[in-house]
Amino acid sequence: MKRILVIFSHPALQSSRANKQLLQALSGLDGITLHDLYHHYPDMFIDVKREQGLLSEHDIIVFQHPFYWYSCPAIMKEWMDLVLEYGYAYGPEAHALSGKQWLSAITTGGAPESYCSAGYNQRPLLDFLLPFQQTAQLCGMTWLPPFVLHSFHKIRDPEALRRCGQDYRQLLCALRDEQLTPAQLAGSAYLRDLLEGLS
Repeated sequence: MKRILVIFSHPALQSSRANKQLLQALSGLDGITLHDLYHHYPDMFIDVKREQGLLSEHDIIVFQHPFYWYSCPAIMKEWMDLVLEYGYAYGPEAHALSGKQWLSAITTGGAPESYCSAGYNQRPLLDFLLPFQQTAQLCGMTWLPPFVLHSFHKIRDPEALRRCGQDYRQLLCALRDEQLTPAQLAGSAYLRDLLEGLS
């Protein structure tokens, strides 16, 4: 069983229905550690050695956050700037993260069709995730197809939102239990594309 660390950041979690549901769906799962950056570091002063210790204890690192301005919330960027330092995460003698897997799990208000050349955002969503993908590669990590929840503000039905959380839970459990092959992962653009094969 692989160990999963979910590094979560949301500056206004109290008003987020989608991310609350995703976190709730993971609560209590064996092998999955939830780590809320804004909760642990309300002053933004990140304990780099503590964070590096957490990374060393896990095999799959999930970066869960709302998709703010085509990126992540400020504290997650601060975390990356400080924790993924030269000599630890990258560089000639840096192998601390080699072989670990990187999963971006994001919520975005934009509909799937808004992320294309003819859509509102003018580019595919995966193009906006390239900085994260390149960071994973620089650190010697394996990039996994992202988990994306689109148009979250339009999901009014509590049952529909609960199903989104269950999708997330099922997919992370499948990653934890190695039910998804490297070929399946490499051949999919989005993690939710692989749900059908798990049912």
